[in-house]
Amino acid sequence: MFVDTRFTRMEAVRAQLSTLVAPVQWAVSLPSNVLTWGSLALSDQRALLEENRRLREQILTLSHRVQHMASLTAENVRLRELLSASDQNDVPFITAELLSLDPDPFAHQMVIDRGRRNGVYVGQPVMDASGLVGQVTAVSAYSSRVLMVADASHALPVQVNRNGLRFIVQGSGRYDALTVLHVPDTADIRKGDLLITSGLAGRFPPGYPVARVAEVVHDPGQPFARVTATPVAQLQRSRHFLLLFPPPAREVEEAAWDLDLTPEAVEAARALIGLPAAEETP
Repeated sequence: MFVDTRFTRMEAVRAQLSTLVAPVQWAVSLPSNVLTWGSLALSDQRALLEENRRLREQILTLSHRVQHMASLTAENVRLRELLSASDQNDVPFITAELLSLDPDPFAHQMVIDRGRRNGVYVGQPVMDASGLVGQVTAVSAYSSRVLMVADASHALPVQVNRNGLRFIVQGSGRYDALTVLHVPDTADIRKGDLLITSGLAGRFPPGYPVARVAEVVHDPGQPFARVTATPVAQLQRSRHFLLLFPPPAREVEEAAWDLDLTPEAVEAARALIGLPAAEETP
């Protein structure tokens, strides 16, 4: 327990143990599943439940597609040059269902029923029908652990949808409150502003709703205002989630920096910084 707490070498062992425990989780839920299936086998409720499940997945899919509407509207208001920007395709995703919640009251984590066999990876964004839920922190073969945005150890870059100001949002240890860090006292941020992912750091794709500003307190003489926000995701209610597969962040090609310069350009650059002329080589 000491090594698991202080060091990260036990993550691989924990992932393997989670794989071994997965059949136990299934076995525990098996009796209730059998009774439920048996009670619905001789009625039309089974067909209704199946239809309800399909409709629920359709709602998640539609919610995922319309969450960009507020961000795109703000971009149009700010007269961005959308025609010259690169095309933003829909982000691929898979659906997942809640298995369990962490019993620790100071840890806001959960386990979902998708794992490495489904392509899940550490750091993957997790959404519900309303907004960002968190990110995957550990993956086993059949399940994954998700760290919610409300956890005190979680932070992510966001921007105000109304004007594009960028800040860092950190969990407060409460499901209904997030803390916006280092907000200048003169910053244009108001109660009710929508905070969306900024796309910085490449972990979360831009434009997805995270929280809505609940309170802005200005302390006289203090350089920073105290800003709290409420997560838009239903962290305590949602049972079905979306695992996004955003494209990898664009990397600057090293070859782009190795440009072929003419000898005249090299000599002009050396003269500009005060270096002697390069000796001619045969």
